[in-house]
Amino acid sequence: MADLFIKKPVDQLLSDAAEGHGLKRVLGPMNLIALGVGAVIGAGIFVITGAAAAQFAGPAIALSFVVAGLGCAFAGLCYAELASMIPVSGSAYTYAYASLGEFIAWIIGWDLVLEYAFSAATVASGWSANTISLLQDFGIHFPPELAGTPGQQVVLADGRHVTAVFNLPAFLIVCIVTLILIIGIRESANLNVVIVFVKVGTVLVFIAVAAAFLIKHPDVARSNWFPFIPPNTGAFGSYGLSGIARGAATIFFAYIGFDAVTTAAQEARNPQRDMPIGLLGSLAVCTILYLVVAVALTGVVHYSKLNVAAPVATAIDATGVRWGSLLIKSGTFAGLTTVMLTTLLGQSRIFFVMSKDGLLPAWVGAIHPRFRTPWISSIVVGLAIALVAGLLPIDVLGNLVSIGTLFAFIIVCAGVWILRRTQRDMFRPFRTPAVPLVPVLGIGLSLLLMVSLPIDTWIRLFVWLAIGLVIYFGYGRRHSRLRGAKPVRAV
Repeated sequence: MADLFIKKPVDQLLSDAAEGHGLKRVLGPMNLIALGVGAVIGAGIFVITGAAAAQFAGPAIALSFVVAGLGCAFAGLCYAELASMIPVSGSAYTYAYASLGEFIAWIIGWDLVLEYAFSAATVASGWSANTISLLQDFGIHFPPELAGTPGQQVVLADGRHVTAVFNLPAFLIVCIVTLILIIGIRESANLNVVIVFVKVGTVLVFIAVAAAFLIKHPDVARSNWFPFIPPNTGAFGSYGLSGIARGAATIFFAYIGFDAVTTAAQEARNPQRDMPIGLLGSLAVCTILYLVVAVALTGVVHYSKLNVAAPVATAIDATGVRWGSLLIKSGTFAGLTTVMLTTLLGQSRIFFVMSKDGLLPAWVGAIHPRFRTPWISSIVVGLAIALVAGLLPIDVLGNLVSIGTLFAFIIVCAGVWILRRTQRDMFRPFRTPAVPLVPVLGIGLSLLLMVSLPIDTWIRLFVWLAIGLVIYFGYGRRHSRLRGAKPVRAV
C-alpha cells in the first residue's frame, strides 16, 4: 500500500505543463486579482453575511471575518509559495501530488470537485432569485413554476401558492457562463474584470450610503450594535464566542477565490511573480470589504432581521434610499455571475490536470483546436452543475463548500511544510515567512473552523469522499501516468 503515496517530482510537474498542446498564458496580475475578487466578493457579502449574523454571531460577525481572514492569510501565504514554485493548473491537487503523494492528491482533487461544483450550483440558485426579483421591479413577472426546484412552494403576490417544477434561470445562467469559458480564457478574464469593477463599486456605494445613514442616526447604530457579542443561548455556535467561530466557518463558503486563482497558474503570463500578487492582493481587498460591510450591515439593521435572501438590499431599504435597492440588486446580479465564472473555470482546470495525470479519462483533458480551452470538460461540468441548480434544493451545500475549502487549506499548509523539509534547495520565487509557524497556524485554525461545522456536514463530506475512493481504485490507480500507464495527452 506504500505506493499509494507515490509523489510526483516538481520537475516533472513543470515538464508536463510545458509539453503538448498547452493552455494560453494570457493572464496578468490584474486579471488574477480580479479572478480572486470575482470568486470571493459575491455570495459572501450579498447573502451569507446576513444569515451568519442572524443565526450565529450577531454584530460580532465582523470578528468572524477577522478570524476567517487570519485563516485565509496563513493559507494564502502558503498558496503563494506553492503557486510560484509550481505554476501549474490544479491548485491544492497539484501541490498535494508533489508533497503528500497520489492518494492524498486524489482525495483533495475530489474534494475540490465538491467545493467548486456545488458552490457554482448554490450561487446559480441565488442568482436566479435575485434576477427574478430584479425583473419584478421592472414589471416583468417570471412564471413561478419555472422559478424554483421541484416541490418548492412559491408564494404569489395575491397569496396563492404555486409548486415549482424547475429552476430555469439557474439552469440557463450556468449554461451561458460555460459557453463564455469555452470561447476563451482571455475573453472570460476580461469580462470578469469589467464585472468585478461594477460589483466592487456597488459595494462601495452601499458602504457610503450606510455610513451616511449611521452618522445621521447614531442611536440606531448603538441600538443595533449592543450587545456586540450576544450571549450564548446554551448551544454551541448560537452566539457568544462559539457563535463567532461558527460564523467564521460558515462564511468560508465565500473564500474559494484563492483556489480559483491558483487553478489559472498555467495561464498566467509570469506566474512566479503574478501568482503571489493575485493571491495576496485579492485576499487583502476582499477581507477589508467584508469587514466594513459586516459592520455597516449590522449597524443599519438589527442582526435578528438579517436571515433573508438579500440582506444587503434589506439594509439599503432601511436607509430610505429608494434607488439603492435597484442598484444593490444589479450589483448582486454582477457579483454572483463572476462567482460562477470563477468556480466553473477552476473546476474544469482541475479536471484537465487530473486527466493529464491519467487519473481521469483522456477526453476530460481534450483541448479545443481553436479556442485552446478544455471544452469537453467544461461542457460536462457545466451541464451537470446546471441540472443540479435547476432540480435540487441545495440549502445545506454552503457548509459543504466551507468544509471542502478548509480541507484544501490544510493540505496546502502541510504541503509547504513538507516540501521545505524534503526539497530544501528548490528555487522559491516567493517564500512563506516563519515556516513552520505559519503553516501550523493555518492548519490549526482551519481544523478549529471545521470542528465548528455541524456533524451532518461531516457525514456528507465522508460520503462524498467514499464515492471518490471507488472511482480512484476502480479507474485512476490503474491508469495513473506516474505509475507507468500510457501517458495521457490533450487532443
